[in-house]
Amino acid sequence: MSANQQPPTTPSPQRPDLRVWGLLLGSFALLMLGYFTLPLRALGDDHPLLSWLLFAAVLTLLTGLLLARIVDSIRGTGRHPGVWLAFLICFSLTVFAGTYYVLADRPGEFDGLVTRLDALYFTVVTMATIGYGDITAAGQGPRLVVLLQITYNFVFLAAAAGALSRTVRSGMEVRAHRAEGGPPPGHRLGHGHGGGSHPGLGQGRRSRGLLRGRKHYQDGGGHEGGGRQSGGPEGD
Repeated sequence: MSANQQPPTTPSPQRPDLRVWGLLLGSFALLMLGYFTLPLRALGDDHPLLSWLLFAAVLTLLTGLLLARIVDSIRGTGRHPGVWLAFLICFSLTVFAGTYYVLADRPGEFDGLVTRLDALYFTVVTMATIGYGDITAAGQGPRLVVLLQITYNFVFLAAAAGALSRTVRSGMEVRAHRAEGGPPPGHRLGHGHGGGSHPGLGQGRRSRGLLRGRKHYQDGGGHEGGGRQSGGPEGD
């Protein structure tokens, strides 16, 4: 090995962006801080129409953001779609918990829901479809929100959780292949040239086949011609 040549180095695995995950943890902490400190019951019975309109507007905005990040995760576009999905899932649960807490301020709407932690607990239990029965929705408004949450869980949060799982698994596979020094998953020789095969391989096979056929034909013709020539004098 000459002095100018350097020994090959194995690529180092890509490390996760700690700043992004730190931002996610900080955003989640701020979300919980706001949930446990903001005067949520300032809406409620004092402004019922405004409360329902605000709930519908926030839920619609969350739905649009979730769908956009799910598409980014499937297509592999956007910046850190998995982090966004994790935050939006937590944020949607917080919205439902805050709504339950506001509705519980009216007597007879909930049985067993008193504190904000009760509301968050009831939201997680409803999302997990466990149903302990210690907290029940007795009023029409809470039951409507429970139906909305169950539908939202099955349609949007399940899709977001699946996209988040695929994003995390894909990232782990890419880092594992980079650590081993091999090509990333899905990489094939000659990718982009007709279904993953090298463009010259098929032509080389066809050329060799034509040459073998021509040689076989020439050899057979020579033997036949030789037989006729050798048999001619004997007949004379």
